[in-house]
Amino acid sequence: MNTPTRKAMGVAAAIAALSVSLPMAVTAHAEPTTTATVKPPADPQGDCDPLRKELSTTGTTLAQLAPKPVGQVIAAIPSLSTFSSAISGGLNPEVNIVPVLENGPYVVFAPTNDAFAKLDPAQLEALRTDAAALSKLDYYHVFLGLLSPGDVAGQRPTQQGEELKVTGKDGDIKVNDTAKVICGGITAENARIYIIDTVLDPAAPPEPITPTGTSTTATTTTTATTTAPAPEPAPAG
Repeated sequence: MNTPTRKAMGVAAAIAALSVSLPMAVTAHAEPTTTATVKPPADPQGDCDPLRKELSTTGTTLAQLAPKPVGQVIAAIPSLSTFSSAISGGLNPEVNIVPVLENGPYVVFAPTNDAFAKLDPAQLEALRTDAAALSKLDYYHVFLGLLSPGDVAGQRPTQQGEELKVTGKDGDIKVNDTAKVICGGITAENARIYIIDTVLDPAAPPEPITPTGTSTTATTTTTATTTAPAPEPAPAG
């Protein structure tokens, strides 16, 4: 084969190779990235800077905690160590409700260490030895739902059985008129955590919230019931 023919064949082969490789390169650059579809968790509301500061000392952020199970999130917050112990078997080996919480969705009101410090020492000691009392206390701080600080208010039936009264919204929320939410709406997997400054008492449930409006359906039903004519007496004989 002469030299011009060899050169022509070489050029043809190079062009063919280039035509095959170009679409592959374009396709590779056109593939979408998965990071663009990941949404950051919603920011909690309230005085959350102290929480961020204490997490920073452990090299953790709220965004890193957001996809984790609720038990792990609570355990990662130093100021909630007593509550974490109370729900995980640390305070009383017979009481571990973390597996229940991690099958949420739940709203969890988590008292701080300072909140537990306000309890009578005898009461706290009783929780260490009375599994029923501790379980009752733990479940009174939990109700079903996945509610943000903007819509958590209402009369809420807890997992313990008694109700909670949650009032306010965003950065100004109270529970049972006694506990203030310090930082609320902290994201965990299948849960929202609200840090509170007072331990809630299941033996002192709140008075029902006065309804702000009356249901038309309920009113109509009640009226129909109260104004319905009495049945006619059966004929004699």
